[in-house]
Amino acid sequence: MKSLKQYRKATVLVHQGEDRDPATGAAAIPIYQASTYHHSGGAPGNFDYARSGNPSRQQVEDAIALLEGGVRGFAYASGMAAIGSALSLLRSGDHLIAPDDLYGGTYRYLTMILPEQGIEVSLVDQTDPQRVEDAIRPNTRAILLETPSNPLFKVTDIRVMVEIAKRHGLLTLIDNTFMTPLLQRPLQLGVDVVIHSATKFLGGHSDLLAGLSTTADPELAKRLKRFQNGFGAVLGPFDSFLLARGIKTLQVRLAAAEKNAQLLAGRLKDHPAVADVYYPGLPEARGRKVHFAQATGSGAVLSFTLKEKEGVAPLLQRVRLPIIAPSLGGVETILTHCWSMSHAAIPAETKQQMGIGENLLRISAGIEDVEDLWEDLSEGLRDTG
Repeated sequence: MKSLKQYRKATVLVHQGEDRDPATGAAAIPIYQASTYHHSGGAPGNFDYARSGNPSRQQVEDAIALLEGGVRGFAYASGMAAIGSALSLLRSGDHLIAPDDLYGGTYRYLTMILPEQGIEVSLVDQTDPQRVEDAIRPNTRAILLETPSNPLFKVTDIRVMVEIAKRHGLLTLIDNTFMTPLLQRPLQLGVDVVIHSATKFLGGHSDLLAGLSTTADPELAKRLKRFQNGFGAVLGPFDSFLLARGIKTLQVRLAAAEKNAQLLAGRLKDHPAVADVYYPGLPEARGRKVHFAQATGSGAVLSFTLKEKEGVAPLLQRVRLPIIAPSLGGVETILTHCWSMSHAAIPAETKQQMGIGENLLRISAGIEDVEDLWEDLSEGLRDTG
């Protein structure tokens, strides 16, 4: 009989760690809304206190480990809790190399929180391996990756970063939210820790807040577990239940959304109001060759710049179908003004230096009919070219 690890991705998504409740045979792991567990005869069982473990949470922790090829998974109260917990592997006095184009919440954590903990951070263009090499110091301990980057879709060669890290004895961590385990599996490429904002594609319905991480290294898994249990920013039972349900449909949702994103990217590229489109699926996309050497798809998120920033306000006022919000990965299309939403935490001057202008927008394609989406966007872009 096959083990779950031997099944193909769509099967693992549906059946996950356990596909029925061992106590009752229920077709879904229940919401175990308990803060503590009976110690029969004074001896603890598999669960003793909810911060340390919960059957609902274990379901999604086992799922991300299976999907990414890790030895153990960890579920947190948010994507930022997952990133912060992964960075707990660093110590005061350490130095971290991170991308110079990245999610605004991560930027805020790296530039405001880590320095208070005595950890230095260098933001580097990781598409140029030499710049990464040049940024390494005696106290450098890790490289944090985000590829494709958010929001400019810079593509970093994961294999090259892993090679540099191994040569210098550094850890590698990656935010794999955009690609999901279906399109990119960094652990197979040698990355040490993979992180997801499960609020996004893995949850998939804009109704929960969650973060996940996993590693293939048993020793790192022990350290991550110790911090998770000690810090306590764990995912609650109800959100775990919602996340497990969302993961089951990831493949069909992502396939539909990716198809829509590809069509929207191509049409936006030819629109007279649009200056640039950033999406790995376009033939002329920078880093396309590297991207498809480490990923099997383009994903369902794209960014584009308007020729005139004055066109942003009319677009946001006119569109009816997209949710205008700082998020992505839902079944509904989400339109984000990066300057004022997803990357609002980054100072204006820094955003300009990164290439994030006031005319930059991001679309997370949903699963609506793409013709309805395009008609809506076209109306929003009317008279802005």
